[in-house]
Amino acid sequence: MVKRILLGTLTLIVLAFAVIVISVVRFDVPREELIGKYAGGASQFVTLPSGASAHFRDEGNPDGPALVLVHGSNASLHTWEPWVAELGGTYRIVNMDLPGHGLTGRVPGDDYSREGMAAFVHELTETLGLTRFAIGGNSMGGGISALYALEHPQRVSALILVNSAGVPVARDDTDPPLAFRLARMPVLSKVMRYVLPRSVVEEGVRKVFVDQSKVTDEMVARYLDLSLHEGNRDATRIRFASYAGRDEAAFAARLDAIEMPTLIIWGDQDLLIPVAAAHAFKERIPHAELVIYENVGHVPMEEVPMESAGAVAAFLGVAAVPLASSAVLVEEEPEEVE
Repeated sequence: MVKRILLGTLTLIVLAFAVIVISVVRFDVPREELIGKYAGGASQFVTLPSGASAHFRDEGNPDGPALVLVHGSNASLHTWEPWVAELGGTYRIVNMDLPGHGLTGRVPGDDYSREGMAAFVHELTETLGLTRFAIGGNSMGGGISALYALEHPQRVSALILVNSAGVPVARDDTDPPLAFRLARMPVLSKVMRYVLPRSVVEEGVRKVFVDQSKVTDEMVARYLDLSLHEGNRDATRIRFASYAGRDEAAFAARLDAIEMPTLIIWGDQDLLIPVAAAHAFKERIPHAELVIYENVGHVPMEEVPMESAGAVAAFLGVAAVPLASSAVLVEEEPEEVE
């Protein structure tokens, strides 16, 4: 009788454990399954010379001055939708899912360094026939945009940095999302390759906003779904592992060579990159303007879209030179987007 009770208890424990595991284990989702949900509207795909299959959007005013936008870590091109809505009547806006992100996914060579990302942006803009444009980036995308401006100054008419990475700052008083902390731990990052609770994703999304009403179930679902795109978690693990060897101080020392007009936008309640970094950028970049929004977090383009887009429009009205440009695009035949 006792053995039967113990066996029954053990069976219940095993079943409960199995239910827990099933609820958090996440397998890769094929790209085709995600395209129908997240590649609507202006979404297109193109195979770049490097072999990377890029998901991008080329929208807004096709005859307007070009503005290229680069998203941040673990985000996607969807983060720029509020700016597209505000600025698309005037500007031709090109944005993309970076390697290891969104619907672009893992790329040949697995180079997810800042240099590799900047090379990807260069390949895409060349493929689209863009020869001169303003470029802006948020967080990781800001560091990529700054590097692009340093490496291709003849192409960049203006630079926009939104809560940007790229300068070393003290983060003692910040509390990064749990997903970021786990991704930096070698053993746990491998576990996250298969275990990704929705709660971890939601916690990360909520930490980039002060106004929690901006965080919707649809937004959290999108972040979770796109993180499960085949290869993205492997790419994330590779990318975070590479951060240990990056010399941010050496990169920051190069910023004084940026000569084009630069707009720095920041939320003063950023929990990922503190507002002290905004002032560090301002001190280092010769022709920089700084706009700081009170009670705003890491993604001003989503949290205060009208205000931040208005600052961009005013800045580009002076800094950017309108240029006509035409796209050169060959879509991938296997993936048709309506």
